[in-house]
Amino acid sequence: MKNNLYFDFTADKVKNTLTIKREFLAGRPLVWDCYTKRELLDQWFAPAPLTTKTKSMDFSEGGHWHYAMVEPNGTEYWGLTEYVKIQPIDYYTALDAFSNAEGEINEDLPRAEWLVNFTDRGENALVETIVTYKSLSDLETVIQMGMEQGMMATLEKLDQLLLTLKK
Repeated sequence: MKNNLYFDFTADKVKNTLTIKREFLAGRPLVWDCYTKRELLDQWFAPAPLTTKTKSMDFSEGGHWHYAMVEPNGTEYWGLTEYVKIQPIDYYTALDAFSNAEGEINEDLPRAEWLVNFTDRGENALVETIVTYKSLSDLETVIQMGMEQGMMATLEKLDQLLLTLKK
């Protein structure tokens, strides 16, 4: 799907951050739901051809989301998101980590702080995600792992889901 929706991906190697700004062809409440409800996250939060499955989720301050991105051959890549602060339909902050199926954090891979802001852009929603890493080395690791391409592909899946939800 090609459109003129705003997209920007910036790496700041001084602040060890990635900033992803992405406009969606839907209102902010619907986009918020897609980021915060497990039944919707499971439909888009992985780059194609991977799928997502949630093991457990409690979207509340102090809660978590434990999920896997699953390759077509069944290989699973587990993640754990711990929610820190939530201001409904405006923003949330979280700690994000690679984990195993039991939810134990993989200390060998980078952990990050996420600030996800939701704002109106006319009738559309703009999501700005600022991901902060502890070190330049951690930032470079995720860039080399394909974070930019993965995010672009994942957000395109969200575009498709929003089209079906708006019907």
